[in-house]
Amino acid sequence: MALKSRNKTDASFSMSSMTDIIFLLLLFFMIASTMTSPNDMKVNLPQSRSTSATKARIVKVGIDEIGQYTISEQGQKPLEIEFEQVEPYLQEAATTDSTTVVALYADENVPYREIVKILDIANENRLKLVIATKAIQK
Repeated sequence: MALKSRNKTDASFSMSSMTDIIFLLLLFFMIASTMTSPNDMKVNLPQSRSTSATKARIVKVGIDEIGQYTISEQGQKPLEIEFEQVEPYLQEAATTDSTTVVALYADENVPYREIVKILDIANENRLKLVIATKAIQK
């Protein structure tokens, strides 16, 4: 007497749930990749709530609202200079001390192109640059 099994198992695999997961992952990575912008210029912004001391040599570059440049170091009186003198001064400061940090003090009414000029000089000479801001008063 031949007995046959009543429950037959199907050996096929349903791919619909797998394709749903693949499409969700694809959508996630497409959206996440558009959120990043690798061409941004990296700028270290100072914390406005707390102060931090550094042992590095700090060169302060100031731009007032009429476009005059000043440059000074810790404990020195600011010197008014022309824009053409900024890069040689920063290059000299970088060669004498490799830990030199440039602090940019720009008036809020200064055109953006003037700030970008200083950012370019610091970037070309591989100097660390921070942009000085006012502390938030609460």
